[in-house]
Parts: sequence; C-alpha cells; structure tokens
Amino acid sequence: MKAIIPVAGAGTKLRPHTYTQPKALIPLAGRTILSIIIDQLVEAGISEFVFVVGYLGEKIQHYVEKKYPKLTCHFVHQASREGTGHAMLLTREVVGNDEILIVLGDTICECDFKEVIASPYSMLGLKKVDDPRNFGVAELDDQARITRVVEKPQIPKSNLALVGLYKIKETQQLFDCLQNNIDNKIKSHDEFQLTDALECMIEHGVQFNGFKVSNWFDCGRKDTLLETNAILLKKYKLASNPVLPYENTIIIPPVSIGEGCNIKNAIIGPNVAIGDNTVINYSIVKDSIIGSFSNLYEVVLKSSLIGSDANIRGLSQSLNIGDNTEIDLG
Repeated sequence: MKAIIPVAGAGTKLRPHTYTQPKALIPLAGRTILSIIIDQLVEAGISEFVFVVGYLGEKIQHYVEKKYPKLTCHFVHQASREGTGHAMLLTREVVGNDEILIVLGDTICECDFKEVIASPYSMLGLKKVDDPRNFGVAELDDQARITRVVEKPQIPKSNLALVGLYKIKETQQLFDCLQNNIDNKIKSHDEFQLTDALECMIEHGVQFNGFKVSNWFDCGRKDTLLETNAILLKKYKLASNPVLPYENTIIIPPVSIGEGCNIKNAIIGPNVAIGDNTVINYSIVKDSIIGSFSNLYEVVLKSSLIGSDANIRGLSQSLNIGDNTEIDLG
C-alpha cells in the first residue's frame, strides 16, 4: 500500500505565514502538521509515500527527505491547482495497481489506521458535524455502507462529513473515474473534486464502508490551529521537553520548547510551542505558537501565531505575524 498526501495548496487562510512556508510545515505542538501525519502512517506500517506538491513544493521535499531518509518517497508536481481530483490523477503512474491511503495534507485525525488498512473494503473516514455544508458529505445505509457522497451540498441529507481520509482498494476504477470527470469537465464548486470520482465509483458498484474518527483537528485557520496546538500539547504530554533551568523563568505546562532556545525573565505557558533557537526575554507568552530563530523582548502575548525569524519589542496582546518580520511596539 502507498500513502498519498496532497500538499500543493497555498494555505491562503493562514496568511501571512504561508507566503514563505507551506501550510503542512506550520509548527504544531513541537512538530509540524506533515510530520504528525507521516508518523501516524509509518506507525501503521506504511513505508512508501507519494506527495503531491506545488506551492513551495521544494520546501516540502527538502523537509521530507531530511527528516525521513529511510522512507520511499515520490514527489509529483501539480503545476495548476485544479482540485483534489486533479491532484490524485497526477499520481496514476506512480501508484500503478497498488492500494492507496489518501490523507489530505491539512488533516490530522485520530483513528485505528491499522484496522482501516486491513479492511477488505474501500473505506472513507467520517465525522459528525453541526453544519455539513462546508464539507464533502456521505450518506449511509443501515449496514454502514456508503450509498452516496456529495461535495458541499446546499441541502445535506446527512451530517457525516468526509474528514480527508480515504482507503481505496480499486485504484484503477478511481483513476478511470477521475480521468472521465476531467475529460468531461465534471466539476463541483469550480474544481475537479475527489468526492465526485468517489461517487462515480459508487455508481459503478464499488463498495465503500464508512469509519468514524475519534478526533478531527482543523489546521486551516489561526484560531483553530491554536486550539489544535493546545489539544495536542496535552495529548503528547509535553510539559516541556524536557524543562531546562531557564534563568528566572516560570514554565506552565503543557509547553514545547525547541533546541537552542535562550529564555530568561519570562513566564511561558500554558499551551505554548516554541521553535528552535528562539530568544525570549522579559516576556509573558501563553496560548501561542512561536517559530524558530525569533526574538521576543518585553512582550505580553496570548493567542498569537508568530513565524520564524521574527523580531518583536514592546507590549502586545494578540498577533498573527509571518516570517522575517520586525516589529517595535515600544
């Protein structure tokens, strides 16, 4: 089995950070979104990956090759972003006839991946949501078989959202449906959707079963990213990793502090993730993500997302600052 992770999106909802960093490499609970996904799949027994890259794709490739040198990795370039269906079709030559597990590059879910992989059927990950109109939606029969999938329906007939996990056994049927949709310009919401290809497969008799994920973390916007950071810090039990005797500093867990950080005269936490080689002095930081090689002096931060190589002086309350930024609030 091969895992396919599409990470070609521009991540516009996380501007300004995604001007210089792919969304999948945004730091999260001392790791990155992409590393959390890959680690889950490696633990489930997958060792061959296909990454669909585009925007800032060279950073994705460099990161994966450096951090996971023992994995077999393929990188497929999506020059024009025309939807998830278009991205999947680009992997056809690399996948061949192998079964695949597709995990969207901004999707962090908790489920039994080994059980999903072992299933004799194709499987789609599902989660009940309050408003399913912004998601792909699955309709099930009384035996948990999926009878229909629709992308962002205006009048949903189900509250079961597709979470971005797809285990496909009938890969040739998938690629045939994707090719048919593209040849005939079958789009939903102006894009070639993977959901439409799955519906084509269902109509041609392929059986899909649904499986429910226990948790589904949203990494697409600043506020939900900070919420996810707090949840995962608690889950990974990162009181700090480990706490070093920072000068005149109080650490309030859970906190993740990268290597080479210089922190003094500060209160850090709770729910803070700090990248490598960051300097923090005379500051209070809580409920925030701070990138690597940043400098914070005399600041009070809460609910903030700070990129790498940022320099901040003065007092503040809530910031959303991208990489290579310098701010003096004094």
